Amino acid sequence: MTPGDTMTETAAEPPLYFWTATRLRDAIRDGELSAVEVMTAFLDRTDATNDAVNVMVHRLPREEALALAAEADRAREAGEALGPLHGLPIAIKDLVDVAGMPTSRGSRAFAGRGPADADVPHVAKLRKAGALVIGKTNAPEFGVGTVTWNDVFGITRNPFDLDRHAGGSTGGVAAVAAGMLPFCDGSDSGGSLRYPASFCNAVGLRTTPGVVPAVAGGGSWSPHSVNGPVARTCRDAALLLTGMSGSDELSPLSARTRPTAELGAPRTAPLRVAWSEDLGELPISAQVRTVFAQTRARLEDAGVEIVDADVDFSGVGRAWEIIELVGWFSLLGRDPIDHPEKYRDDFARNVSEASGFSTAELIAAEDRRYRLFAAFAELLRSFDAFVCPGAPVVAPPAELPWVPQIEDEHFDRYFQWQRLACHLVMTGHPVLAMPAGFTSEGLPVGIQVVGRYGDDVELLAVGEQLELILDVVDVHPELG
Repeated sequence: MTPGDTMTETAAEPPLYFWTATRLRDAIRDGELSAVEVMTAFLDRTDATNDAVNVMVHRLPREEALALAAEADRAREAGEALGPLHGLPIAIKDLVDVAGMPTSRGSRAFAGRGPADADVPHVAKLRKAGALVIGKTNAPEFGVGTVTWNDVFGITRNPFDLDRHAGGSTGGVAAVAAGMLPFCDGSDSGGSLRYPASFCNAVGLRTTPGVVPAVAGGGSWSPHSVNGPVARTCRDAALLLTGMSGSDELSPLSARTRPTAELGAPRTAPLRVAWSEDLGELPISAQVRTVFAQTRARLEDAGVEIVDADVDFSGVGRAWEIIELVGWFSLLGRDPIDHPEKYRDDFARNVSEASGFSTAELIAAEDRRYRLFAAFAELLRSFDAFVCPGAPVVAPPAELPWVPQIEDEHFDRYFQWQRLACHLVMTGHPVLAMPAGFTSEGLPVGIQVVGRYGDDVELLAVGEQLELILDVVDVHPELG
């Protein structure tokens, strides 16, 4: 690893805003730090960096955020029962409702609406777990695309290189990477947790459907889009997941789901990993291939058994496309067709195309999803995980609305460069994106790690084992 000028390896004691969430939580519980001190550190960091990164699109006034922290300190001093996230600040992706805060969904069609009346289920759980909700993070319109820009708030930039995208649609990854937050939530139907994590040297977990309760509505029956945690380490992601997970009576896939557990002692058992360089010859940039090969060599040198895997992904891209676009049509109906001027052009096109899909096409797409799910269930009986690159390119230039070309392959739709992530959505299994290394120019490169269905915590434990070998999570951007 050769860090560039825009980052620093934190060998010395890091500032509070780069402490792990787990360490901060323990320090608050033990009285080593107050929640007010922790909140102040993150608020100051946000004041110093948000203008450059542009990720926190709604913020509680400072005095209100500090009042939340003071109440958390009072509860601890009074000996009250404390949740697993007690006293830690968090911000929520601006696609879902948070009581008392506006929800723009990055869309002109929603901008200017008043504050929401209630929290969505996972936000209510986060509050109950002791997290202090202090704002909203940027997202592209309705989460379309894996880079964060919209006509309401603009571009969210990469803390490692402000001339590049942070990734999306979970723009909040940039806030975590920059030290504005210890962790945040996100969602993923086509890489929205995983591409930004790969671009920003962070961790993002696409959870098993139902582990985190979905927002109430027709989409809550589908395993396609899920909510999940973002953090700087796998252990912190597991901590956050404890506060997001569990059942909700209006989220049918979450029935009988129990809150997940924190990680115990680091996993030391031998690892056997299935490996794919490109998920069946998808285009991957030379920069990413170089770092991915270096990652393999480091893991093998550390004793990880790696076996090249051959999985049939034929037809999966088209099946994902049909399911994804129908989801947008079911969400908004004909409004983007009848009033396209209110929406981003490619979003209106998505909905228009979905309105014409046949029943046969929908059935075939669902069948292809099941067959890929079954193939991965069988594969993972013999392996601890399946690994492939986290994204096909490094973070793209900020002026691009999406990546139009990788190596010699050109794309005419925004989602075509997302296939490395979209294909894994169709497995139905949990997928972890985590830091793997850096290019010679100092840009982060990640890997995706697929785990067994329903074993999200075990996947994070495997991720931590890989994390300790690769040893790059403590590389942070220099901002301000």
